Amino acid sequence: MKRGLRRWYALKDKKLLGRSKGAILLEMDFIYNPVKAAIRTVNPREEKYMQPDPKFKISLMKRNINRVTQIISSIMEVGKFLQSCFEWESKARSITAFTVFLIITWFFEPYMLPVTLLLLFLKNYLIKSAKEAFSVESKEEVVSVDEEDDDEDDDAAKDEKKSVREKFQAAQEVCLQVQQGMDMVASLGERIKNTFNWTVPWLSMLAVTVLSIGVIVLYYLPIRVLILLWGINKFTKKLRAPNAIPNNELLDFLSRVPSDSELIQYRELAPDVPNLGKKKRA
Repeated sequence: MKRGLRRWYALKDKKLLGRSKGAILLEMDFIYNPVKAAIRTVNPREEKYMQPDPKFKISLMKRNINRVTQIISSIMEVGKFLQSCFEWESKARSITAFTVFLIITWFFEPYMLPVTLLLLFLKNYLIKSAKEAFSVESKEEVVSVDEEDDDEDDDAAKDEKKSVREKFQAAQEVCLQVQQGMDMVASLGERIKNTFNWTVPWLSMLAVTVLSIGVIVLYYLPIRVLILLWGINKFTKKLRAPNAIPNNELLDFLSRVPSDSELIQYRELAPDVPNLGKKKRA
């Protein structure tokens, strides 16, 4: 969305996954304070009161399993790489890894940890810029959603007898908890990935700014002083602000970054504007 730009937006269905009939012409403007926005980002996210009750669905469970499997497979690939270095499967790679390990261990300083994260941000930013410069990506993607399975589950639930529902109610509640837990784990991993991938540039830039400040602070202040300041803040927070809500700033920040499933819902579809013009003339 660009400030003051009037353009057409395609309408979506109720699940925000597919196209619906029609389009809407909008011109939007937004005014915000970057400092206040940054402070609000590391505070708890507003709770949505109008939300449908979660239901257990086999298709949704399968998608969550696939999302968690992708995250676990990525971690296992890193583990296999490290193990191959320890097993000397490739002498050149093992010698390089061993040399890097000795150098980092001997010269390591606390400020080097945020520097490493900043280098990761820089690498992903260069990759993203190169992709945008040399490739044209289609805005519309085909999303495979098992809507038929969802409808079948809903129809089957309506046809079930009351006694059968009572028998399986406890099992459904357990499955629902597992489904929500897997969604939470998958969303957390995807949000971390999307933070480093510059999916939301403003949030990634905020993380880069905080890490840059962290490098300076860790370079000049000893660790014991930082731990002392952190402990004083935690112990006196309730005394300074009795009505403050306990929160984790890192998790609050990650809650603002969209997961992969949310990106599919937020993606923009190309509006069929010429057809709309023909209909109006007719």
